[in-house]
Amino acid sequence: MSFKYNFSAVRGIQAKREYYITMIPINLLSKLFVNQDDYISPEFRAQRCINEYRIPEMKSYILDNLESYVFSALSASIDGDFKFIASEKNSNIGILEVDMHAVFLINDGQHRKTALEEALKENPEIGDETISVVFFKDEGLKRSQQMFADLNKHAVKSTMSLSTLYDNRDEFANIVKYVIDNNSFLNKYIDKEKDILGKNSLRLFTLANFLRANKKIVREYDDVNKTKEFLLNYWTILLHNIDEFKLLEEKLLYKKDLREDYILTLSVTLQIFGRLGKTFYDNHLDLEILKKIKKVDWTRSNPEWTNRIINEVGKILNSEDAIIKGTNLVKQKLGIKLTREEEVKENEI
Repeated sequence: MSFKYNFSAVRGIQAKREYYITMIPINLLSKLFVNQDDYISPEFRAQRCINEYRIPEMKSYILDNLESYVFSALSASIDGDFKFIASEKNSNIGILEVDMHAVFLINDGQHRKTALEEALKENPEIGDETISVVFFKDEGLKRSQQMFADLNKHAVKSTMSLSTLYDNRDEFANIVKYVIDNNSFLNKYIDKEKDILGKNSLRLFTLANFLRANKKIVREYDDVNKTKEFLLNYWTILLHNIDEFKLLEEKLLYKKDLREDYILTLSVTLQIFGRLGKTFYDNHLDLEILKKIKKVDWTRSNPEWTNRIINEVGKILNSEDAIIKGTNLVKQKLGIKLTREEEVKENEI
């Protein structure tokens, strides 16, 4: 007598092949799907090796968000006997009956599956929850390898800007988005979707770069509201006292000219503003000092930027070294004393 697995399933068709969508309880994943041996050469398996470093982060995501975590479906092949038994009311809804000796092979989603198994060890209550699995008939190694390639070939990771915009769990990202929403200039000129701006973009900065700049300002904080207030005031006063931005708003300076003739839209400059902000934040300096920023010449042709953020042949530098040396110049214009580290860097110029 042969025992069977019975899964409630929905039948579909892709590329003239049937496939079946089922819901599998999390506590059955380890029993159904056996991990492939990592020591097998890649040409003889249909999956990548498990990246152990990814699992703790994914496990924590599940355990930290038990009421809101979301995982997409696994894709798997059935190597063995099975049949679909349609219901009387709908030929595409029924029971997928699989021989117990059949082997289930994951084509896509092994890290999700492993993370769920690890989370289950710490919280058995999730065992009765389910994850959707799309089953295909196994057609051999070559077909399984092609499925893996096809499933991953067109996957495009979302930009950091868009991920930041949509991530409401990240408290600091929410603080930064608050600052943008409450500053009309930032709200107008920060692109919240792209990580790289084209030369004709209507925006000046990306949300991803603005987030990085704010992380330079604030490393640790206790009071969310005070942090919001400081960052909003800092950026408001800083941007209001850069004349080129005023000219842009008054349509007396074109974005094209701002990008080509000035350094203000460069990523390194935004990070300089971040490092400068850290000085104000850590030392509780009066933000009114920022009004002196009018003294800074932001043109690319200004020789003061050479060997700071622009090398001798005109290439823009984006290293941490360049950020420090660029910040040094701005601090000197504001009359702020350099730190010992900054003085060492200044002596290199």
